[in-house]
Amino acid sequence: TTMIARDGTPNKSNLGANAILAVSLACARAGAVAENVALYQYLRTTYNRENTPVALPIPMLNISNGGRHADNGLDFQEYMILPHAPTFAERMRIGSEIYMQLGALLKSKSHTTLLGDEGGFAPRLSTNTEPMDLIMTAIGRTDYRPGKDVTLALDVAASEFYVHEKQKYFLSLEHAMFSADDLINRYAELTQSYPLTSIEDGLSEDDWDGWVAMTKRLHEKMLLVGDDVLVTNRIRFDQGIRLHAANAILIKLNQIGTLTETMETIAVAEEHEYVPVISHRSGETSDAFIADLAVAVNAPYIKAGAVARGERLAKYNRLIEIEASLQ
Repeated sequence: TTMIARDGTPNKSNLGANAILAVSLACARAGAVAENVALYQYLRTTYNRENTPVALPIPMLNISNGGRHADNGLDFQEYMILPHAPTFAERMRIGSEIYMQLGALLKSKSHTTLLGDEGGFAPRLSTNTEPMDLIMTAIGRTDYRPGKDVTLALDVAASEFYVHEKQKYFLSLEHAMFSADDLINRYAELTQSYPLTSIEDGLSEDDWDGWVAMTKRLHEKMLLVGDDVLVTNRIRFDQGIRLHAANAILIKLNQIGTLTETMETIAVAEEHEYVPVISHRSGETSDAFIADLAVAVNAPYIKAGAVARGERLAKYNRLIEIEASLQ
């Protein structure tokens, strides 16, 4: 609050959003050290969340990358798996085994196994649904049951291929233009073909009418996660709530700039029955603050990338560590 007042701008341009966020998180860590408690415990106490039982989130593991996260021609940005099991450690085991099976499958088909921005494989494929087919094949090589032990999720990042002057969407892989209704119909069809339970940014951040229509059509079938459209921002989030656009919100500390504002946004989400999904960024460090944040607020989901590379594994390892400390 002091930094926000001292900055005095709506977008933290005076002191700088990155500097403000770094100080905000450092203060929280310092408070935990001073109280000699785990960071998630300190956050629970500080933000009056001690009355709820501690729970570990379901990880959204981005195991195949496209869009701006990979130079492979896919229009959709992220293809994720959500492992379902009683413990977080088991969820990570499921995710790791499927990830390794996917890598072996790609190699057997002579596809590249190089990684995209968030640690997922980034093969050059011919359709936007082929990664989902490959993931389903990889799941089939394990003992896990699609739709029960593991479900699928997409981050379409539709703002990246939205054509503003035509108010339509151009999928370059298909060389075709689509309306919002066309995409909504396609998403509905995908739920019939795959155990798809979450779609993030299925439409553009500027397409509020489309978001309203998509939410009305699909909200009972899946999470409709707003990232670009809501950006952890109270002004945009209030508009989304008023319009009944989306039913889940991606929570990124750096989008709003302070821990206090982030916690306020999460509280608003809970009040209006939007599911909070704690998220990393594409450009990440090995800092694991969001792992403690997810536990502190009992977030149902955390999105931190694939089971690869230190900046992603740091979050998952911290969650495993927290779970072990609770036993």
